[in-house]
Amino acid sequence: MPDRSAAARILVPAPARAAQGRRAGVVTRCTAAVVDLLVACVGVVGLYAAWAAVLFLLRPRAFHFPDPGQGWLLTALLCLLTAYLAFAWMTSGQTVGDRLLGLRVVNRHGQLPGAGLALVRAVLCVLFPILLFWVAVSRQNRSVQDLLLRTSVVYDWTAQGPGRR
Repeated sequence: MPDRSAAARILVPAPARAAQGRRAGVVTRCTAAVVDLLVACVGVVGLYAAWAAVLFLLRPRAFHFPDPGQGWLLTALLCLLTAYLAFAWMTSGQTVGDRLLGLRVVNRHGQLPGAGLALVRAVLCVLFPILLFWVAVSRQNRSVQDLLLRTSVVYDWTAQGPGRR
């Protein structure tokens, strides 16, 4: 069986290897958050398209595009984003944005957060995104959500993250 750490050393550039396991800064985390918001927006657009397609199939002659209103679209976006973040963090510790930027969410033991912790963290991140910017002034590079829940966002370029404890 090949040594996974040797393969990781080959695939990960030397400057990135030096940061492996360190807490991520505000720019990297904000970039990942923007990517994740775009993923959620694409999801909402997909749900809207599916809804419109079902309406068309049910009544093609009377079809018109539905107008859910801004409130429903915002609610759908926030709910979808929360579910997406929570599921990604509890299963792999990484969202699409995290994976692109080499980040992983871990609990205080360096393990994947459980379902409850991941859900609470996702709700806090979605409802209070401004608290992410505490990373810029924190010596530990931790957001308010991280401080409250004892989680961390670390650089991790490995394909297989930490397991559960």
